[in-house]
Amino acid sequence: MANASWGFTPTVPHLDRTRIFPSITIFRSGFYSTDRISKRVSCASTANGADKLSPSESRSPRVVGKGCKLVGCGSSVPNLQVSNDDLSKIVDTNDEWISVRTGIRNRRVLTGKDRMTGLAIEAAQKALKMADVDPDDVDLVLLCTSTPDDLFGSAPQIQAGLGCKGNPLAFDITAACSGFILGLVSASCYIRGGGFRNVLVIGADALSRYVDWTDRGTCILFGDAAGAVLLQACESEEDGMFGFDLHSDGEGNRHLNASIKENETEDLFGTNGTIPGFPPKSSSYSYVQMNGKEVFKFACRVVPQSIELALQNAGLTRSSIDWLLLHQANQRILDGVATRLEIPTERVISNLANYGNTSAASIPLALDEAVRSGKIKSGETIAAAGFGAGLTWGSAIIRWN
Repeated sequence: MANASWGFTPTVPHLDRTRIFPSITIFRSGFYSTDRISKRVSCASTANGADKLSPSESRSPRVVGKGCKLVGCGSSVPNLQVSNDDLSKIVDTNDEWISVRTGIRNRRVLTGKDRMTGLAIEAAQKALKMADVDPDDVDLVLLCTSTPDDLFGSAPQIQAGLGCKGNPLAFDITAACSGFILGLVSASCYIRGGGFRNVLVIGADALSRYVDWTDRGTCILFGDAAGAVLLQACESEEDGMFGFDLHSDGEGNRHLNASIKENETEDLFGTNGTIPGFPPKSSSYSYVQMNGKEVFKFACRVVPQSIELALQNAGLTRSSIDWLLLHQANQRILDGVATRLEIPTERVISNLANYGNTSAASIPLALDEAVRSGKIKSGETIAAAGFGAGLTWGSAIIRWN
């Protein structure tokens, strides 16, 4: 049987300060408690008798509840590949400069009439096929993206593109490079608390639309892609979502953002006979702005801490981890986090060299490639973590089923 507790903590940890607030823990029985002190948002679910549980880290009370598991994955990338040598023809850089600093050698970029939603639909179709689940049996579609094809969200278009005749709910989750982790956690909550059975979680982004291709500090980093998983309700002994840890800090937004700006155009209506400042000028989003050094330090500090907390919430230890799967932002970040957690290089999933930073797509894209290549096998435990704009970050301890 599964043991699970749910903790909701109304705190936003600052990068430079520590603030502790009381947490409210809500159990599936409906009772709640405020007798813990915590700085995190956490959820954990483990199975009795699991061979990797630490007997010294049990949690109480033990509550019976429904489990959820990952049963399918898929991914899709654009056809156009842009190498470091290609970039050197339009910006002052070269392959060595890029690869040494980031680990990236190629990235995929949408062109012409290609759309982010097209990538997302293809990735979702592959996940459904692997899981042997019909689109009509999907109860919820969560699209994790910061670059939708429509201002009002693209998830419903993906739901329609998949041919889900039952009109299941579909909506977007915007959390940049942390989006997929938030989507995964949200899906597990819908299954455990809402009775949903099949939930599609899609991470898809087309950051090439918001990159200044003359800025070598950012244009070398990003690519476009989509990845998807199907999370399915299961018996508690099959549960594959062990625990998680989530955070955000809006004060760190200055280090990584793509803010809205007014377009530099003349007022079409002038000021004669009109209200000053109205109608407002049209606006658009600026290029991605990033303080690379600060983001690097931020990630290397908070990601190991978050994974440790997620393991603690799951009642597991570092030795339980078979694979470390991080947001693919920079190879030096992957190496630094692995070193802090004492995880050997051969246990770190990395496809960064081929795709660059694909934002919310990076974790499910890397997961799909590792599963289909036979690297990740059924029953293995994965520590996954996302981090990025917001600033947001979070981890989830999951099992591939």
